[in-house]
Amino acid sequence: MSRLMNDFPASDASQVTLANWRTAPFNSWSFHHVRELVPSADIPTDQSRASSLASDPVNLSGLIIDDGTGGTLPFDAYLEHSHTDGLVILRDGKIAFEHYANGMSAGTPHILMSVSKSMLGLLAGALVARGDLDPEQQVSELIPEIAETAYKGATIRHLLDMRTGLDFDEDYLATSGAIIAYRKSTNWNPLEPGEAASDLRSFYNELQDLSGPHGGPINYVSPNCDLLGWVMERATGRRYADLMSELLWQPLGAEHNAYITVDRLGAPRCAGGMCTTTRDLARVGQLIVDNGTHDGNSILPPVWIDDIERNGDRDAWQSGNMEVDFPGLDILYRSQCYSLQGDSPLISGFGIHGQFLFADRRNGIVIAKFSSQPLPIDVGQIMLTMRAARAIIAELATS
Repeated sequence: MSRLMNDFPASDASQVTLANWRTAPFNSWSFHHVRELVPSADIPTDQSRASSLASDPVNLSGLIIDDGTGGTLPFDAYLEHSHTDGLVILRDGKIAFEHYANGMSAGTPHILMSVSKSMLGLLAGALVARGDLDPEQQVSELIPEIAETAYKGATIRHLLDMRTGLDFDEDYLATSGAIIAYRKSTNWNPLEPGEAASDLRSFYNELQDLSGPHGGPINYVSPNCDLLGWVMERATGRRYADLMSELLWQPLGAEHNAYITVDRLGAPRCAGGMCTTTRDLARVGQLIVDNGTHDGNSILPPVWIDDIERNGDRDAWQSGNMEVDFPGLDILYRSQCYSLQGDSPLISGFGIHGQFLFADRRNGIVIAKFSSQPLPIDVGQIMLTMRAARAIIAELATS
């Protein structure tokens, strides 16, 4: 793995390409070099507004993680076992722990995968507060181009909460079908020889079938999120990357520019294409911990964050298609975010291959984790990191 893309030119065996970039071992390089493979749009920060993160280190070498099989893992072994590329833990807004591997550093952007969806959900809160979005408005009123697709009758709230009835098989290991056409339309998969180039927004014309009514169980399908990004652009007349920069990224004090992958016509991959540094992702968690404020300025309404924590539909989660990946956990899903219930709820984002953001408002703790796990969905790894997050919080909350 250490020799990936190190030779010039790189050998065939070490070459990372659009065809292999999401598979192991190539993802250990590609996940923090995404814009070298896929076109992207900058999400600029403003260095004059960048916030510093003080350091208050905590020794976690003695922390023991339940491995879920009756055994345990020392913390260092957990980091290696979970293919951690970057980990930043904040307590009371200060860096308590920081770790990088696989060529990552504090200044290296890494792909968020579906934590990008949670960023989308936060941006929606800012737009709702400004009066630019009405969650109860039908999507087709803003995007008439989808009025004769499966999205007919769906509302912005249905998109936010993954409760459209779209018939779409989100199988990350599929080699054919709609998800492959979707990935090609977003520039994430190469075209076959002679295959005509597609684009994300034309792809929606292919989505004609329903698996159930809108407003039913959680139906986790990524096209909902790219459509919501299109809604935001249409509602405001602004590019998604610029909205993210101006309403979230700059105000929250990000240190580095972020970026997001785009299709051949510039449509953003809101469902999974945002890339940030680990510290800046932790700053997003701190914004949640601080109830949407930073440096005395309100960026997100506290009621939006409260709504995420409390108002997901439990029945919709338990009867939906995501519960199987988080077995036995009491989770609510709202506005593209997870809320792990308990005495100290965790507002969370999750992305395939092991991307996580946890924000514990009660204890003032944030955990931002980037990984390059081999499998897109690995339930054992998901549950391991959920237990690790609780163990970290318990340690920091009492030390």
